[in-house]
Amino acid sequence: MACPMCHSTHRVTDPVRSEVSCAECGLVLDETTVLASPPPPPKVEQSDGSGRGIGPFVRPGGTKRWLGSTLSLARDGQGKRLDWKRRYEFQHLRRVMQRQTARAADGALDRSPARGEILVLADKLGLPAVVVTESERIFREARDKGLFRGRGLPACVGAAVYAACRRYVIPRTLGEVSAAIGARRSEVGRTFKMVQRGTTAAIPGVGTKAFLGRFAQELALSPRVRSTVEAMLDTAREDPELSGLSPHGLVAALIYLAAENNGEHRTRAQVARVSTVTEVTLRSTCRLIEKAGLVPQPGGRATNAATS
Repeated sequence: MACPMCHSTHRVTDPVRSEVSCAECGLVLDETTVLASPPPPPKVEQSDGSGRGIGPFVRPGGTKRWLGSTLSLARDGQGKRLDWKRRYEFQHLRRVMQRQTARAADGALDRSPARGEILVLADKLGLPAVVVTESERIFREARDKGLFRGRGLPACVGAAVYAACRRYVIPRTLGEVSAAIGARRSEVGRTFKMVQRGTTAAIPGVGTKAFLGRFAQELALSPRVRSTVEAMLDTAREDPELSGLSPHGLVAALIYLAAENNGEHRTRAQVARVSTVTEVTLRSTCRLIEKAGLVPQPGGRATNAATS
């Protein structure tokens, strides 16, 4: 059979696509749809009768083993008022329900005031839900190990939230967490040290690059200033005189110097407000950086006068 377009009798068979085409013009003469066999159905594990795996997923720290209906002490399901005997029975059922929930293996954090404080603090700091869940887990673990014994609730909640922020590399300072929770910075810091030493999971420090991205975004700095600060940070890590400075204070001072050098002037008050450091600390840190010889260049490089 000749090709209807070029009248050629040469054919090419494609075994992968199951097509027969013309060797001269490429017209497909015969096409067969390849039907793939359906995948085997997944194996469904049978329930052992314990009720596990039934119902929607509940994140850690949420309400568990709680009755779906609300026990009212005034009226029944039809809206009729209850007599004193039925009110006493419902009150007893509510106490039993709360007692059984409190005896759960993961603790009664859902009814504890700590969970409400964690949610309020996370909303003030703008933290994602995964940080809230990690804060509840850290708080529960530290509480079960007795690390919060003798300490106030605001300091304990602030330490748990600050530890969760450091685990997920969220740039939040200890002063911001203390101010948002309404506790002293020294109390939250001492409680965090206990949590850091007593919990099983490692709590790393927040890198300077995370603070750099946050401060630069709030100050509306250009990418040229960011690259200059990054180059200065790489040089500052090798200087032993700048090793004891706080990360957010060092980044704030470098941002101020780099912005002045690149013509994007920001006042000390603006940089201090964004970085939550005082103007005195910012001024002294800038003097230490200038004394160390870190001079930003317009091309985005940083040189050390002591080594050049």
